Amino acid sequence: WEDRMKTRMIMALAVPMFLTAMPAFAADPSGTWLRDSGASKVRISKCGNGYCGSIIWLKDASGPAKIGQRVFYDMMPSGEGKWEGKAFNPEDGKTYSGKMTLSGASLTTAGCALGGLICKSVNWSKAD
Repeated sequence: WEDRMKTRMIMALAVPMFLTAMPAFAADPSGTWLRDSGASKVRISKCGNGYCGSIIWLKDASGPAKIGQRVFYDMMPSGEGKWEGKAFNPEDGKTYSGKMTLSGASLTTAGCALGGLICKSVNWSKAD
């Protein structure tokens, strides 16, 4: 009887500790996203331990952006519905520190320079 009581006490303490140690399930930005200007669509998917995004459609294919070009990569979780990694801007050919924030069917991406002091954001809506 004493051994059963010890086992129950250990379980009563261990189970809550195990449950609180489990990570929360993060939101998933995977899918096809339409830029707010209507100029492009990006597909975001798992890529290693993070997420990557590539251009899959362009309204005007004569510009510097190209279909198949990866514009977001190494986007790792940085909070609930948030990721940080790299963002490539086809317009200037530069890579910036990147951020993504998911809220329902809206995604905001940002490319930042100077340690995050200057950021340019773009809003996307779910297209699939």
